[in-house]
Amino acid sequence: MRRKVVGAPFGLVAVALIAAACGSSATTTPQSSSSPPAAGASAAAPASASSSGTALKTATIGGVTVLTSAKGFTLYSFAPDTATKSNCNGACAKYWPPVTGPATAGPGVTGTLTTITRSDGSMQAAYDGHPLYTYVADTAPGQAKGNGLNLSGGVWHEVTASGGAAPAQSPSSGSGGGGY
Repeated sequence: MRRKVVGAPFGLVAVALIAAACGSSATTTPQSSSSPPAAGASAAAPASASSSGTALKTATIGGVTVLTSAKGFTLYSFAPDTATKSNCNGACAKYWPPVTGPATAGPGVTGTLTTITRSDGSMQAAYDGHPLYTYVADTAPGQAKGNGLNLSGGVWHEVTASGGAAPAQSPSSGSGGGGY
């Protein structure tokens, strides 16, 4: 029992570090980019999941059918985004890597795939009007640690196969919900 209690504060510290880094201005560079965003997180894992031309698919995570990369990494939408504009840039995009567009529909993907042009000129994949992202704390396929987190000025949601946001408190969201 004691080990679970000790692990809980570490998870909160990791979320606080991510929130602090993501809360910085989109036009500035993070001051501590060498600090890991979360225990065991690696920017390389999700970044490889968002390569250009990736076929997207679906998977059931926490009882919800969500959109994933071809490698099984959960894809997220950011509430402040619009169908034509990403509001996650700079430090935010280091923790929530945009899925590079264009993307193609794989098994279970029935919505509309489009692309948007990001503020840096790169192309980002969008699904049913939601620009898509991965999350650096999801270090293995099937994780959804970013679902329901309130970071970088808005709430992050898994993208469901129907194109909507998944419930904020999914059993697979790691720390038991969002709002941090």
